[in-house]
Amino acid sequence: MEIQGKVALVTGGAQGIGKAICECLAALGGTVVVSDLNLAGAEVTASELTANGHTAMAVAVNVADADSVNQMVADVREKYGQIDILVNNAGITKDTLLMRMKDADWDAVLSVNLKGVFHCMKAVLPLMSKQRFGKIVNISSIVGAIGNVGQANYAASKAAVVGLTKTVAREYAGRNITVNAVAPGFIETAMTASLPEAVHTELKKQIPQGRLGTPADIAHAVGFLVSDRADYITGQVLHVNGGMYMGG
Repeated sequence: MEIQGKVALVTGGAQGIGKAICECLAALGGTVVVSDLNLAGAEVTASELTANGHTAMAVAVNVADADSVNQMVADVREKYGQIDILVNNAGITKDTLLMRMKDADWDAVLSVNLKGVFHCMKAVLPLMSKQRFGKIVNISSIVGAIGNVGQANYAASKAAVVGLTKTVAREYAGRNITVNAVAPGFIETAMTASLPEAVHTELKKQIPQGRLGTPADIAHAVGFLVSDRADYITGQVLHVNGGMYMGG
């Protein structure tokens, strides 16, 4: 039980990669707070965890809104008294070519994917600093490293998350708080399941392992980074992509 006694807050935890992360952290012994804009979905995930013998709660949050984030953190602190782990997973896409992209599409994606990470870290860091302990993992993307047609807003947000991660890691290393990022490649989720078969086939050709990843592949990477086995790792980006991108 790698994180027994720890309280883990996961944003965007209702489904997909976020849900897999919640399941992984619960299996590692953590108390899991499933936060999502979709409260009903978060409650389903939390109920499933509880039914399997884990400790979990659901909470609604709009990570793009600082007041909503602060309220979430206050609610978790009131219930459990601590927040030891934060996983910033919440994210959205609004894809189109740059010349067709509206300001509203740019702003919406940056507000959730980048400003949301800023809001959540800013809200939990005072508590983690007081505890002299914290593990933060921000979910970036392979797209932030290599770009992708039609995803200028998404790629920009995910690349910026890396810079933000490294800066906060430097600022809080002296307080026993680690801040890292996990950059998923192309993962089997509801989003990729809707792609045409021809697109799936082409994607797999670009991946040396010959398959898309699973949400569990990402969750296991997060589980490692929040465990004590990663105590001396901070400011790093762990790419989980089947070899599609092998940057330094």
